[in-house]
Amino acid sequence: MKLNELRDNPGATPKRTRVARGPGSGKGKMGGRGIKGQKSRSGVAINGYEGGQMPLYQRLPKRGFNVPNPKKYAVVNLGLLAKFIEAGKIDASAPITEDVLIESGLVRRKWDGVRILAKGEFTAKVDLDVTGASKSAIEAVEKAGGSLKVKA
Repeated sequence: MKLNELRDNPGATPKRTRVARGPGSGKGKMGGRGIKGQKSRSGVAINGYEGGQMPLYQRLPKRGFNVPNPKKYAVVNLGLLAKFIEAGKIDASAPITEDVLIESGLVRRKWDGVRILAKGEFTAKVDLDVTGASKSAIEAVEKAGGSLKVKA
């Protein structure tokens, strides 16, 4: 087999229908749109319209609640924090604040604060000072001999 012998399987690429290109095409004159009416015109979108009947999306009950101004936290897992401490990017002897996490490159931006989660192994003895933390993360840090302060 050579490059010039490569072909698609028969029927893999159907021929493009050329709409409104004369009577011989089989889709000429009105171009498959029928005669007159809203749908025969260009620029018409009638999504969700059901001929005057109450549309489905309005018949179904509203459900749930969207918080108008939700807080967005930068999330840090303890396993990743441990890797950064082992690599020497974060000094474990000094208190670790949100600014230290940003300088090290572990967190890109603070948003509304940094939140620590307990995913991964953590053995370093550190003093953490962050906006939020899960209960299991606080336990893991204290178990390792450190302290985790959460801003109120």
